[in-house]
Order: sequence, then structure tokens, then C-alpha cells
Amino acid sequence: MFRDQDLHDLLEYKSSAPILSIYFNLDPADNSETQRLRLRSMLKEVKLPEDQLAVERYFEHEFDWTGRSVAVFSCAADDFFRAYSLAVPLRSRLRVGNRPYVKPLADLFDSYGGYGVVLVDKQGARLFYFHLGELREQDGVMGEEVRHTKRGGASQAPGRRGGVAGRTNYMEEVTERNLKEAAEYAAQFFAENQVRRVLIGGTEDNVIPFRSFLPKAWQSLVVGTFPISMTASHVEVYERAMQAGKEAEQRREQRLVETLITGAAKGRGGVVRLDDTLAAVHEGRVQTLVIRDGYRAPGLRCTGCDYITTQELERCPFCNGNFEHIPDTVELAVRKVWQDGGDVEVLHENMGLEESQPIGALLRY
Repeated sequence: MFRDQDLHDLLEYKSSAPILSIYFNLDPADNSETQRLRLRSMLKEVKLPEDQLAVERYFEHEFDWTGRSVAVFSCAADDFFRAYSLAVPLRSRLRVGNRPYVKPLADLFDSYGGYGVVLVDKQGARLFYFHLGELREQDGVMGEEVRHTKRGGASQAPGRRGGVAGRTNYMEEVTERNLKEAAEYAAQFFAENQVRRVLIGGTEDNVIPFRSFLPKAWQSLVVGTFPISMTASHVEVYERAMQAGKEAEQRREQRLVETLITGAAKGRGGVVRLDDTLAAVHEGRVQTLVIRDGYRAPGLRCTGCDYITTQELERCPFCNGNFEHIPDTVELAVRKVWQDGGDVEVLHENMGLEESQPIGALLRY
């Protein structure tokens, strides 16, 4: 299980010695022996025999070959080794640097992080918290039983019509009370689990009023709804929720890019293109960094203040420090934005950003 604290630890860790970072996809179509052969082929690229041995030892004796991918970080010189089995697939890749390579985790958190799912009916709700492809928490709440009553039934007494006073709206009243209580309970569940987005499952008759009873802060995080049975398994709930979430995420990302491009064009609230984005990252102004999946760009990093740029400068304009060449400025931008408390959005389609420099940022100020 990969926790938020694990990400924090990786962001904080750096070393004067090389750190080996490996992301390895566990293709379900391959058996474990085929996967071992692919791993050995990847490790041939590494000229770090102690780290290579540590990785091979882990896969041979500790890893259980479950999950959809695995992330491994090793620095033998510091006796540092971390391995995380992941429930969602990541593309296989290998990097060596003085910091753990964390950019692939941006896609992981963006696509699979912090989903709160609630199934509702007239009597109660089932609650789920899915994070990084795993069910982390589940709960439920049941209200008063909704009993069917005859609406406006005829009286037994001759010459009298109508039903018992106050009984005609009984079902509506109980249903509304149950949905209100379920919404209050769900809001507490979402807050406790630090949910980032909400999906609601059920019939439209129940979903619409339930959503309206949520506090406005949580209403704003509802990204989609979908029909589903209250008795569905958590596996089915996850699959349906992720499909609805993916469709909603694509629409949200399109709006995000449009806002970004408009802000950049007006010179207010957004920047696009690599150097402008890197400058905003260094200044701590980035609220949301937007990058296309797989985008890399070499450049320079100041060894004094970590300023990153693609321009060939002799000295850092901020601290007069020296520069070193780095293979990927985008990786360090992702790391810096996370450390500053910002978000990272990974696009799997271009959506209007420049083909040559598919990167930009929404700014705090």
C-alpha cells in the first residue's frame, strides 16, 4: 500500500549518491518468469551493482508478484530501499538521479487518488473511499424504514371519502429525512478520509435530492453520478465509479486547459510554455501544474537554490550559483509544486496545449 506519507518521504529524500528508481508494470498476460526476464533486461541498463543486487533480492525473496505495478527506490550507499506494490498499472521505466524519480506518481494520484463513492436509496447510504486503486475505507448508514401507505384510500364508513390525515406524505417525509441524515454522514466520512472528488450512485430520484442535501463544499466536488444497485459488490462499485470518474475527469481537464490558455493569453492567472512555467514554479506561484503524460525536457538546475531553466546561463540569476545539466526539468517541477502544496494534473490528450511544449500552470497570484 502506498500512503500519502510515503510520497512525502520520497519528496524529502535526496542523496549525494545515485538513487535508482524503477517503475515496473506487471502485465497480467505475463507469468512471473516472463516478468522476471523483463526486469532483468531493464536492470542491464544500470551500472550500480549494489542497487541492482538489492532490487533483484527484493523481487526474488520478498515481492509476491501481485498488484498491477510496483515502484522501487534504492540507494545502497545510504542503505535506503523502498518498494511499493500498486493496484493500478504504470508504464515500466527506470531512472538514476540524486532524488527519487516521482513524476509517474503524479499520474497515479491524478487519475486514481481520493475518490469518495456513495450509493444511496430511500433508506440509507453505502460509503466507499478508493485511493490509488484500493478500497481503503467503507461505511454505511441506515435511516428509518420507508413503509408503503395507501395514498388517499377510501374510508370504511358509508358516505365518507379520503384517508387518514397526515399519512399521504409519509413516504416522502421519511425519505427526505433519511437522505438528509445520509448526506450529513457522508460529508463527515469524506472529510475524515480527505476525499478529493465524489461520485454518487443510485436512481435519479434519490441521487438528485441527496446531492442537494450535501454541504456546498462537497457538492462542488461531485464529479459524476451513475445508476447502480445498492447491493453491488465493492469491485463493481469501483469499476462503475472509475468509468464515470474517467469521463467526468476528461470534461474537467478540458475546462481546466481552456481556463489556463485564456488566463495565459490575458497575462493573468495562467502561464503556458516551459520556461514561463518553470519560472512560476521557482517563485512558488503555481496552484495547479498541467503536463501531458510522458513529457520530458532537459535543462539546467542551480545547485544552490534549485532554480530550473532550459536557458544556457552561466550563473543563477537568483543566487549566483552554478548550474548542472539535468535530463528532465519537468520531473523537478512536479516535485517542487507538490512540496509547495500545489496540485499536478496529467493530461493523456493534448487538449489545446502546444504540441512542442505541452505544459502550463494555473497561478495562485
